[in-house]
Amino acid sequence: MAGTDRIALVTGATNGVGRVVAGRLGRAGWTVLAHGRDEARGAALVREIESGGGKARFHRADLSSLVEVRRLAASAAKDHPLLHLLINNAGIGSGAPGTGRETSADGFELRFAVNYLAGFLLTRLLLPNLLAAAPARVVNVASLGQRDIDFDDVQLERRYAGSDAYRQSKLAQILFTIDLAGELKDRDIAVTALHPATYMDTFMVRQAGHTPISTVDEGADAIMNLAVGEAGRSRSGEFFNGLRPARANAQAYDRKARERLRRLSLSLTGLG
Repeated sequence: MAGTDRIALVTGATNGVGRVVAGRLGRAGWTVLAHGRDEARGAALVREIESGGGKARFHRADLSSLVEVRRLAASAAKDHPLLHLLINNAGIGSGAPGTGRETSADGFELRFAVNYLAGFLLTRLLLPNLLAAAPARVVNVASLGQRDIDFDDVQLERRYAGSDAYRQSKLAQILFTIDLAGELKDRDIAVTALHPATYMDTFMVRQAGHTPISTVDEGADAIMNLAVGEAGRSRSGEFFNGLRPARANAQAYDRKARERLRRLSLSLTGLG
């Protein structure tokens, strides 16, 4: 996928692997819509991309609020009716050891809200722009850390652990990926998900008490493989571990579970 006159929205673009991916896209000639929460970091990223001859615009939003997700979608759609690439990269980890259950601005379990619901809503709202730009792609940055979704306690109100919340939210991304890919299989939009790299050297990993063993550049290689490489076009609906196709948690391939999650997500985001 060539970069000329192509528009990409990258969430979580002001830090970690998202920043590296945004910079690479900018250098490849893409116009980068860079999302983040920090104005100063956003401005610095835009300057960096523009100094290398690229084009970028910062879009501030707190993805723990569905109102702000809607504002982000509206702002991006207004400025760029055509969207060729959406990378749902923004997320939060399991938190520091001992961190208790937290909720979003809308009262949802925080990791489910930020890691999954925000990307679900943003993608749904920007589908008209992706369809108008087809061929287009959606890349969901998930994880090998996956846990079955407990549909009787999705918000983890009965028993909470940050690691469970994180892994459930990441599996939800993969169910969404497979479900949306099936919906769009004849519309020239490829949808993929991936585990970019294990324990990248990021704040999220260090906060959780893990020792980094991979670089953000390794993670960026894997994301770019699906964003602009042949694999991202030809293997829609698949989950990747790094650069290779992989098998996700079995629940991802359960059609009834995917349908149940879709209905729940449409309801929670006000789309259903």
